[in-house]
Amino acid sequence: MKTEIRIVAGSLRGRKLACTVHPGMRPTPVMVREALFSILGDAVPGRPFYDVFAGTGVNGIEALSRGASSAVFVERDFRLAEDIDRHL
Repeated sequence: MKTEIRIVAGSLRGRKLACTVHPGMRPTPVMVREALFSILGDAVPGRPFYDVFAGTGVNGIEALSRGASSAVFVERDFRLAEDIDRHL
């Protein structure tokens, strides 16, 4: 199933990503991402970010949008990894 996921803040703010979502997969909701990056605060800019169990890759892309120096995406499903590559 295809869905659109929106980047919340940073240089890519408002950009929508068309993502493939498989049954049982739950992309991180906007409110959770806002809370996560609010907690991380100034720890993100200029530092690497690791998106483990990346799925759609939206957390890592959000971190890059907010100034992370790099992002490492760990995803075992090659189809999802291809989607992440396409977004990047």
